[in-house]
Amino acid sequence: LAETQRKLAEARRTKYTFASFVGSGPQCLAVKQAGRRAAKSTAPVLILGETGTGKELLAQAIHSASARADRPFVAVNIAAVPETLLEVEFFGVAPGAYTGADRRGRDGKFKLADGGTLFLDEVGDMSLALQAKLLRTLQEKELEPVGSNDLIAVDVRVIAATSRDLAAMVEAGQFRADLYYRLNVITL
Repeated sequence: LAETQRKLAEARRTKYTFASFVGSGPQCLAVKQAGRRAAKSTAPVLILGETGTGKELLAQAIHSASARADRPFVAVNIAAVPETLLEVEFFGVAPGAYTGADRRGRDGKFKLADGGTLFLDEVGDMSLALQAKLLRTLQEKELEPVGSNDLIAVDVRVIAATSRDLAAMVEAGQFRADLYYRLNVITL
């Protein structure tokens, strides 16, 4: 088991560190410094910014500088995964859970990131139903694979990013307030 976890962590290494962050203006330096402080914490991080501003680069740099750096960094682009598959993508599938499911089952991204960091890119694109399941997993630090009655404990640090105005989405009823506050502990 330890060898499998080591191989997974190797395969899920980050490519970027704070040295990869090339901006040198005062605002860039302030974000870099705040990112370094966030790396010393285990609290969730919410990275806000326009598309193409390097949110994933910053998330990888935070992971690389954290105590979890030798553990997996697993990224999920929520906007790129069909809504119907996101639950399986996050939580995995129990062996033989439904017709066509792999007889061995499949680990979800939370399980793959166990001990490390899970990066949720474009978190504002998630449905309210999935937000509720994500919130429960973050609160209880356990998940239930699709088609299973077993709870699996997970230790995952979440870094979320979005180009959307989540506060406005909360006011409009499009994003759960409790999930927003759970993710928005450290904001960059």
